[in-house]
Amino acid sequence: MEKEFTDFLLEYEAKAAPLNRELSIAYFDSSISGRKEDYEKASYLQLRLNKIYSDKNDFELLRKFRQSGQIKNPLLLRQLELVYNVYASNQYDEKLMADIIKLSSEVEEKFSTFRVKVDGKEYTDNEVDDILTESYDTAQLEKVWKASKEIGGHVEKDVIKLAVMRNESARMLGFANYYEMSLKLNEQNPEDIERLFDELDILTRDAFIDLKNEIDQFLAKRLAVDKDKLMPWHYQDKYFQHGPQIFPLDLDSYFRDKDIVKLTIDYYNSIGLSIEDLVAKSDLYEKEGKYQHAYCTDIDRDGDIRVVCNIKPNYKWMGTMLHEFGHAVYDKYINRGLPWELRTHAHIFTTEAVAMFFGRMASDAGWLKIMTGAPEEEINKSAQACFNSFRLEQLVFSRWVQVMFRFEKGLYEDPYRDLNTLWWNLVEKYQMLKKPEGRNEPDWASKIHIALYPAYYHNYMLGELLASQFHCYLSDNLNGAETFINNKAVGKYFAERFFAPGASFKWNDLIKQATGEYLTPRFYARQIINGK
Repeated sequence: MEKEFTDFLLEYEAKAAPLNRELSIAYFDSSISGRKEDYEKASYLQLRLNKIYSDKNDFELLRKFRQSGQIKNPLLLRQLELVYNVYASNQYDEKLMADIIKLSSEVEEKFSTFRVKVDGKEYTDNEVDDILTESYDTAQLEKVWKASKEIGGHVEKDVIKLAVMRNESARMLGFANYYEMSLKLNEQNPEDIERLFDELDILTRDAFIDLKNEIDQFLAKRLAVDKDKLMPWHYQDKYFQHGPQIFPLDLDSYFRDKDIVKLTIDYYNSIGLSIEDLVAKSDLYEKEGKYQHAYCTDIDRDGDIRVVCNIKPNYKWMGTMLHEFGHAVYDKYINRGLPWELRTHAHIFTTEAVAMFFGRMASDAGWLKIMTGAPEEEINKSAQACFNSFRLEQLVFSRWVQVMFRFEKGLYEDPYRDLNTLWWNLVEKYQMLKKPEGRNEPDWASKIHIALYPAYYHNYMLGELLASQFHCYLSDNLNGAETFINNKAVGKYFAERFFAPGASFKWNDLIKQATGEYLTPRFYARQIINGK
């Protein structure tokens, strides 16, 4: 049986690996160009790849291998688990699959080409962020914030339609809805994930209430607005997912005259993880029609790894570069001797955790002192503000992800419910923001992840939990690793203990092997709330 399965894998990889590479290149090209024909090519290739996984004869063979109980070799058994899950998620009507891919591509094009317009003037996402952060004019803030949400009205019906179609595909496979299917086929138990979020809610609630009061007092004074009249557009962010800078710290000032790319290369080199080859293949600056966000893609699981950014010399993009190249070094240092199916991260959130661990460095006082050359006296004065800002960012983000996690769950449980009300009920409960009076717009649909990366967003928070688990483990076990810089032991730890195994272990087993415990929010509370 193992010989038969090995032969199956050889045939499967001969089909899937080259097509996966071709698709990855097409998606990279389309996100750089913004051209319709490039998106159409990526959509076509995605459909071809999905057809491999929808092959019913192959799936029956996988079912036979799985039910036989005769696959004993650990690497073969792990590949069987992963390949079976991806085939299972595609065992539905081919026309429905094609319709989902086509509509998703159309929605992605709308997001990529959308530009905020206010009073006849167009703004990029970077410019919108600058206005929301810097303006003192409430009327301008309200206009820009509302304009940034208009993409929701353009895609709302399509997103609901996608949710309905995804649910239909899930029911064909015996699941209650797409959300349940997505988690289970990605080796996550929905009840376990919900328990983690409930525990996180309890651990962060009181600290966030105190922090939110502090934020409101600051903003009311800054903007000359009564505290009880503060609205979502006053919080310096489209979604209140990052939080305003209320402490006496200008993190942007450390990067205004710096080469963000060089800083990223120098940092990773300092811990023994070289990225010059990855930077050379990446696309890091703004251009017309280009995807405005950031991502990392492993093109071929054989070293062709690329990052897309739109960098400016500021704190946001410094953190983003460190984050995205965290994904990149994970992919780079996976053991190339593993089978193709295992030459990837253990789970989507484990690569997020690594990216977040490194992205956090951009606000670390020790990191700023060493990497930017800022005077020690200045850094010493700023150290507490650096931690307070980091704590604020984390607490605000954790409450935002509670909204996303629970909204997506509700969306797929009933796509026809009053989604606008569901969204604002969750925003008011977890983020403590006031719904603008009389507003009944699909603000939820303006968040690109809900449309295009379904049942994914909760993984960002799981990544933050694991990033803190890494932090606490390294702080406790690596001498002198407090700032995690100029310390080759940090890179060695990640490369050998976490990156090299690829997907050869289930995510929670890998976490326990690397940190001594399964995933828990306790270390997040220890680092973020208690500062240890």
